[in-house]
Formats: sequence, structure tokens, C-alpha cells
Amino acid sequence: MNEGLWVPIVMFIGLTVIISLFFWFRFRARKEMQQTIRTAIDKGQELTPDLVESLGTSQKRSKHQDLRNGMIWLAVGAGIALFGVAMGQVEEEVMAIMAGISAMPFMVGIAYVLMWRVTERGK
Repeated sequence: MNEGLWVPIVMFIGLTVIISLFFWFRFRARKEMQQTIRTAIDKGQELTPDLVESLGTSQKRSKHQDLRNGMIWLAVGAGIALFGVAMGQVEEEVMAIMAGISAMPFMVGIAYVLMWRVTERGK
């Protein structure tokens, strides 16, 4: 098998494993939280809104969360673009490819910043 073929195969397998583990641990945490609530109900304990909030089932979002997410996505997009510029010194075609790839996180960042801006004015 061609050695150059292993790089994308390992990259996609690794990415799949990381994403799967993220969702698995999030699922497991929610399942354990539901089990805790069920056990409390079975024991006859009253579930007040404060108790449920303290268990972490209702998460409060910071009013600047969209801005933070937007800045992170913008930085990721800019980083990929700068990597393309640096690699463009070696091969010109790489710069165009990396610019195209960086457009996705950059646009997501712009969308988050716009959402933050719109929700701030709406309040």
C-alpha cells in the first residue's frame, strides 16, 4: 500500500475516534445525572429548581458566550490561512487550498459575532 495514503486514513480515523469519545462521555454524564435525579425521586426527596440547577442540568450561558466562540472560530480560521501562507512559500497550490479550508471556521466565527451583536441590541 502507498505510504502517502496512510496519512489521511489515520487522520480521519483519529478524528472519528476523538469525536466519538466526546459524544460518548457527554452521553454518559447526562445518563449519570438522570440516574441521580431518579434515585432522589425514588427516595422521596423533593426536587426544587435550586437543587436541579445545582446538579448542573440547567446551564446558564454567559451573555458574551457567542462573542467568545466567535473569536475562537475567527482565530482558528486565521491560523489555518496563515499556515497556508507559510506553506505557500513551498508550493503555491497549498495556499489556495488552505485559504478555502480556512473560510469555513472564519465564516462560523463571523456568524457567532453577528449573533452576539444582534442579541446584545435586542436586550
